[in-house]
Amino acid sequence: MKIAPTEKQLKFLNWEFGIFFHFGIRTFNHGHRDWDGIDMPVESFNPTSLDCSQWIREIKKVGAKYAILTTKHHDGFALWPSKYTSYSVANTPWKDGKGDVVREFVDACRKEDIAVGLYYSPAQWGKTAVTFDREEEYDDYFINQISELLSNYGKIDYLWFDGCGSDGHNYDQKRIIKVIRTLQPDILIFGMWDPDTYWVGNEDGYAPMNNTGILTINVLGEQKTVFMPYECDCRIRGHWFYDLDLYSLKAVDELVGMYEYSVGRGANLLLNIGPDERGLLPDEDIQRLNEMMDEVHRRYSDPLPFEKIKKEADDIYSVEYSYDTLNKTFGDTDLIPLSRYVVIEEDISKGVSSRKYKLWAHIPSRPEPSGKKICVYSGETIGRKMIIRIPPMRTPKFTLEILDCEGEVVVKSINVY
Repeated sequence: MKIAPTEKQLKFLNWEFGIFFHFGIRTFNHGHRDWDGIDMPVESFNPTSLDCSQWIREIKKVGAKYAILTTKHHDGFALWPSKYTSYSVANTPWKDGKGDVVREFVDACRKEDIAVGLYYSPAQWGKTAVTFDREEEYDDYFINQISELLSNYGKIDYLWFDGCGSDGHNYDQKRIIKVIRTLQPDILIFGMWDPDTYWVGNEDGYAPMNNTGILTINVLGEQKTVFMPYECDCRIRGHWFYDLDLYSLKAVDELVGMYEYSVGRGANLLLNIGPDERGLLPDEDIQRLNEMMDEVHRRYSDPLPFEKIKKEADDIYSVEYSYDTLNKTFGDTDLIPLSRYVVIEEDISKGVSSRKYKLWAHIPSRPEPSGKKICVYSGETIGRKMIIRIPPMRTPKFTLEILDCEGEVVVKSINVY
């Protein structure tokens, strides 16, 4: 089955790379775990140097296209002055209770043209929490808070629901979604009830090789088969919120590998950084983020001078150096630059068509392609983007052979790096 993505979903996939900001009262209470039942005093929240503009400037530098803020995590603490709880920034020492982190975050994103995402955990623990045993009251509380977030801050691009802890409650799904879609008709929803995007199934940054985009899921109480782009949420450190353990910072190689197995498998990468007690991104995290994306850009920003893609026959595509390029630039096959990565993009505007393919590298016994070739990769779906790492090799030509598909596979590009 092949199902086309919506325009909103295509826009989401074009974002490719976003940053998750886990920030809240947990930032000031180290050692807590989700659902540990230990209350954190509202007075502990006091980011004396909060600067959301710093967060957004730093992530824009490295090419992130969207950002998501944890407006309320499982602890119930609201990063905006909500009228429906006393457990919010309004009752903290920060700015004498007159601050609004959500406002500062949204304004910073808009200034830098970064898509605005708001995370909200429907369930919560702690002494201020409305409990699940009062179902209608709980849904009212939930809808009231979501309505504040979607009414008071202008256009919101993305609403990210965390389903953790919600198993014990039957939400009035249709009522909730109607409110959301009415307040923000163009919004993308992650995760629950009526999603536009979907969790990849792990929190490690890796998407599966087979990524048709087709899932059968529960949508507002009905089983439906839909197109659903994956998002890979993961952490730059060992914890979601800021922690004091610098040794938990992931290595550059691991982070780049996560990029290659998320964006490079047709999904989005959502990398978490926890702002510290100052309300700033930690210097070490900024440095590691820059090191990661410097390596990504080094690998994938300057393609080798292969000519544009050719369709040689049905389901056969190729890219090669022109004879002029080979003769004038290199003159000798020993001087052809080493190919290390091949990036293939499929036109998925009507759905993902590819189901199985092989990538062949031609062996250069002379400047012209010799006709000899070796299979360097065998894959399943191509999808929006597929990054293929190959052994460093000199080759004047690559051939993509589609072995199985549903409908015509339209290959937009093959770039070699």
